[in-house]
Amino acid sequence: MRDFSTGHEWLSINTATVRKSRGAELPLPDIIEACVRRGIRAISPWRDQVQAAGLAKISQLVRTHDLKLSGYCRGGMFTATDAAGLKAALDDNRRAVDEAVELRAPCLVLVVGSLPGALQGKAAHKDIGLARSQVRDGIEQLLEHSRQAGMPLAIEPLHPMTAADRACVNTLEHALDLCDVLDPSRTGALGVAVDVYHTWWDPKLQQQIERAGQDRLLAFHVCDWLTPTTDLLNDRGMMGDGVIDIPRIRNWVEAQGFAGFSEVEIFSTGNWWGKPHEEVLDTCIARHKTAV
Repeated sequence: MRDFSTGHEWLSINTATVRKSRGAELPLPDIIEACVRRGIRAISPWRDQVQAAGLAKISQLVRTHDLKLSGYCRGGMFTATDAAGLKAALDDNRRAVDEAVELRAPCLVLVVGSLPGALQGKAAHKDIGLARSQVRDGIEQLLEHSRQAGMPLAIEPLHPMTAADRACVNTLEHALDLCDVLDPSRTGALGVAVDVYHTWWDPKLQQQIERAGQDRLLAFHVCDWLTPTTDLLNDRGMMGDGVIDIPRIRNWVEAQGFAGFSEVEIFSTGNWWGKPHEEVLDTCIARHKTAV
């Protein structure tokens, strides 16, 4: 396993981690400049932040500073109640692929969606099997475009707490089953993003990481699970503050040949988003050395 204790060259910042500074929205160009000043050489930006600043401007900043991306957040949300909604989702995902290409991302991360309307507070139906079918079909259709664009897709399984609204793919095993069905030849067009926050609890995690192998391990996300957790979405912990054995999971991932960035992705309304972004980034650097 790589030694992270003496530097942070393999640290990436998911830009949601410093989306807010002292509670106020922090523009993506400011996030990029703050990372560059600290020698952080990789980011994973969110689409809404890119759109707010302008794709051309962010693309120029990435090139000017020779920044790497560890992924692009995010595509997915494939489910809908009718044909028009499914088409709109597919069209938006194709745009996401094109944006990821412009930003030279190594993959587009997919949060696949689940029961239509649930994220807005009222699910249109209770048929999670239908949602999973729509997800499978949506990824299959998107692959036609992403293959032509040369942009790998990374399915991110989310914790079962999100099964109703954000993702009906909740285990690494399920994500890899989809990979086997849709990319049986393991061409590199489809793989997974392993986020320790969503997967640490899974008794099959090591086995499924080994099943994924180097060719399907496209991204690795880190933060920590706090006890108690006051908000299942927005109370993620800084690495080392919770109960996840992050180095053990990284060891499993790197044993398969993964040699990419460890991407810090923290949503924290009650703590880190209220602090100065400089403090958050400095803490990420320190904890990447000691707790990842």
